Amino acid sequence: MIDSLLHLVLCQPEIPPNTGNIIRLCANTGCTLHLIEPLGFELDDTRLRRAGLDYHEFASVQIWGDLAAYRQAFPQRRLVAIETSGQHSYAAFQFESGDSLLFGSETTGLSAEILDSLPEDRVLRLPMVAGSRSLNLSNAAAVAIYEAWRQLAFQGSE
Repeated sequence: MIDSLLHLVLCQPEIPPNTGNIIRLCANTGCTLHLIEPLGFELDDTRLRRAGLDYHEFASVQIWGDLAAYRQAFPQRRLVAIETSGQHSYAAFQFESGDSLLFGSETTGLSAEILDSLPEDRVLRLPMVAGSRSLNLSNAAAVAIYEAWRQLAFQGSE
C-alpha cells in the first residue's frame, strides 16, 4: 500500500453523515481515513453511504480498535489534534507529509488523556467568533486537511 500524504483520524465518531462526508473528503484529497472504535454506527449505515455518495470505493478507510493500536502501528507519524481547547492556531502550524490529523467525537471531542499525551504545540484550534462552541466535524476536517495539503503544495492534485 502506498502511504498517503496525510491521514485523517476520527476517534469514536458518532454521526454517520459526518463520517460519510469525510469519506468523500478523503477520496478527493487522497487522505487515508482511520476510524477509531467504538463507532456510533455501522459501516453499512444508509446515512453514511448517502452522505459519501459513490466515493466509498475511492477512499482508503481503515478501522482500529483503539488509538493506541493506531499509534503503535505508525509510531513515526505525528498526531496533530484539532480541538476547541487548542491554544495554537491551525494556520500557524507547519504541517508535514505523513501527519495524522486527529479529531474527537462530535459530542465529547478528544479525551483529556489523549490531549495530555500530545505536545501542547500539536493541539490546534480553528478560530471562531466569541461564544461559539464548535464547528461541524466534517467542516472542521475539511478546513484542516485543505490547510495541511495547501502547505504541502497540493501534492498529488491535478
